[in-house]
Amino acid sequence: MRLPRVGVVPEGEDEDKELRKAVAKRLRELQIEQEKRSIVRQYLEPGAYERLMNVRVSNYELYSQLLDLIIAMAQGNRLQGRITEKQLIGLLTKLTARPEPKIEFKHK
Repeated sequence: MRLPRVGVVPEGEDEDKELRKAVAKRLRELQIEQEKRSIVRQYLEPGAYERLMNVRVSNYELYSQLLDLIIAMAQGNRLQGRITEKQLIGLLTKLTARPEPKIEFKHK
C-alpha cells in the first residue's frame, strides 16, 4: 500500500481551481457591469442609452469612463432630470477632447 505524499496536488486539480477562480471573477465583473448599466439607464433617455451602447461596442474603455462619470454625477446630485442624447454627446466630447498641439516656427 502506497501513501500519498503530503502537499502534492494531483494533476489537473490545480488547473481546475484556476479555472474556477477565473470564471468566478468574470461573473463578478459581469454582475457589476449589469448593475452599473441598470443604474445609468435610470438617468438616460432612450436615445442617449442607445448611443451609450453603441459607444460600448466601438470603444469599451471610453464607455467605461463615461459610465463611471455618469454614476459619479448621479451620486453627487449634479444631474437635473434625465440626460439627453445631446448632453451625452457633450460628455463624450469632453472625455475625448485633446488639446491642440502648439506649433512654433523659429526664424533664423
